[in-house]
Amino acid sequence: MNAPAPIAKIVIASRESKLALVQTHMIRARLMALHAGLAVDVLGMTTQGDQILDRPLAQIGGKGLFIKELEVALADGRADLAVHSMKDMPAHLPAGFTLITVGERETPEDAFVSNRHDHLAALPKGAVVGTSSLRRECQLRLKFPHLEIRSLRGNVGTRLAKLDEGQYDAIILAAAGLRRLGLGDRIRSVLSTGDSLPAIGQGALAIEFREGRDDVAALLAPLTDDHTTAAVTAERALGATLLGSCDVPLAGHARIDAGRTLTLEGFIGLPDGSRHLRDTISGRPEEAKALGHALGERLLANGARAILDQLAAAKQ
Repeated sequence: MNAPAPIAKIVIASRESKLALVQTHMIRARLMALHAGLAVDVLGMTTQGDQILDRPLAQIGGKGLFIKELEVALADGRADLAVHSMKDMPAHLPAGFTLITVGERETPEDAFVSNRHDHLAALPKGAVVGTSSLRRECQLRLKFPHLEIRSLRGNVGTRLAKLDEGQYDAIILAAAGLRRLGLGDRIRSVLSTGDSLPAIGQGALAIEFREGRDDVAALLAPLTDDHTTAAVTAERALGATLLGSCDVPLAGHARIDAGRTLTLEGFIGLPDGSRHLRDTISGRPEEAKALGHALGERLLANGARAILDQLAAAKQ
């Protein structure tokens, strides 16, 4: 089989939020450093998820609203690849697209951001905490039932501005996004995975492109990191097994220790925290996908199916 012809120029589709563009330009710089003479343009796009900010994401169509326009650009040839935050990617891609994990993962944990308090345990009864995530809401209600959890949408700058205006006593954001934006000094503390298990894929970057683009795959191959890929593969297999979406409080976090053991922890619950399940599985990194599937099946057998049925009934 002949190797694909080298590419002279590529176009990367990206959301136009500041964080999305920072992440896209990180990938652009790495590609240009790896491939001498490669021209890389960025096609900035506004997605439906960026435009509709007055309702929780779960009510307006889910994570797919952040990627649909980018996939249209890939399909019609305006772009060769798209850079995403892996946590924004649905468990199942539309037909004709493929996805890889690129680079080493930034810290996957959630960050506590406040102007007056150092950590969640320091917040007084009735303090208002902002988050856009049902996953975070569920776990916060479990651990800190005395707090008031309110929805918070918008890009990172918008959310920080609302905190600074006094609309919230604290907000919870992904630590990775703050650090990539140079806002690590806004992090008062990082939440333990015991208090808030991260979203599937959080802290990792993904590149999506059309199936059959062997030339693009060859271009991207040097960007992959084996440990990050294995961890994210396990987490996404868990999400796919549990049919995870933004209207399901679902979390998954995989880590690989020095002994090359992959440990995957999963969580699912109801938004109010009244029901939840948490479980862990371990194995070899090469078994990542099978481990994620096995943990998902175990959670389903132990009560996750009933939780999913209750969530589905509540939507009708």
